[in-house]
Amino acid sequence: QVRVVESGGGLVQAGGSLRLSCTASGRDVSINTMGWYRQAPGKQRELVASITTGGGTNYADSVKGRFAISRDNAKNTVYLQMNSLKPEDTAVYYCNAYAIAHGVWVLKDYWGQGTQVTVSS
Repeated sequence: QVRVVESGGGLVQAGGSLRLSCTASGRDVSINTMGWYRQAPGKQRELVASITTGGGTNYADSVKGRFAISRDNAKNTVYLQMNSLKPEDTAVYYCNAYAIAHGVWVLKDYWGQGTQVTVSS
C-alpha cells in the first residue's frame, strides 16, 4: 500500500499565497503521475494540476498562470505553489499518487486525506 500525506493548507486573504506539499511512501513504491485535486462544498472533485515523472504538467484552466506544480522524485514529494488566490479557490485539496507498490503490482490511484484551503474576500 501507499501512504499519501498532505500539508500546507490554511486560511489566507484573497491575493495571497499558499504552498501545499504531499509525500507518498510505502514499500517498493514506484510513482507515475502525481497530482492535486480539489472539492468545494456541493461540487464534484476536479483536477487542479498534475505532473509526470518526467516533469510534464497539466493544469485546470481556472488556475493557469496562478498555480505551479513541481516534484522531487527522489523524495516522492509533490508541491503546489498557489499565488493570487481567489475565494473560488476555497476547497479541500487532495493529493493523488498513481503508483505501483509492493504486493499490489499494478498501477492504481492512492489518495491523501485532504487539506483545507480557505480564501477570504
